[in-house]
Amino acid sequence: MFRDRRDAGRQVAELLEGHDIEPDVVLAVPRGGLPVGRAVADALGVPLDVVVARKLPAPGNPELAVGAVAADGTVWLNDGYVADLGVDESYVEQATEREREAAARKLARYRGDRPAPDLAGKVVAVVDDGLATGATVRACVRQVRDAGAARVVVAVPVGPPDTVERLREEADEVVCVETPPHFGAVGQFYESFPQVSDEEAMGYLE
Repeated sequence: MFRDRRDAGRQVAELLEGHDIEPDVVLAVPRGGLPVGRAVADALGVPLDVVVARKLPAPGNPELAVGAVAADGTVWLNDGYVADLGVDESYVEQATEREREAAARKLARYRGDRPAPDLAGKVVAVVDDGLATGATVRACVRQVRDAGAARVVVAVPVGPPDTVERLREEADEVVCVETPPHFGAVGQFYESFPQVSDEEAMGYLE
């Protein structure tokens, strides 16, 4: 059980240090990932920035993600879900463009006038407040790799074992403090897990 997102971030930082992982930069997934990422970046003494992706909702079921798209257009699709649900190509294309635009707007709002960090040759830690399906984080990892990162590490407080294992196909390493076998939702592992507003989240970047 984590007290809150800052406590979770401190534990993630300790785990990274225990694995001798020294990221050059921390990229947090807004909004909930930013308080975690701030704690990680502060503990390790490295810069904090954001990486943004959006889920591609299944037709008629917005809670189910058939994939995700990052702000730069990098896409990850859950081919199994796409096939099982009979999702056609035109739906995927329309959803991808719609969600890419939304991700790009969010990134622009968060980053403001600051230039994007140069990730070429860097060790990058992608941080969120927890994993469920891992869809958005997969798209984020692909975007970071496409930006030239030498090594991409996913660092999170909690996630189901199967999601963590599948993420190892995308990231060079996945570091997770807790991988409980009985997983319902990320929030159940926090004593305090309030919604994070855009304004609060952006404050962690200052």
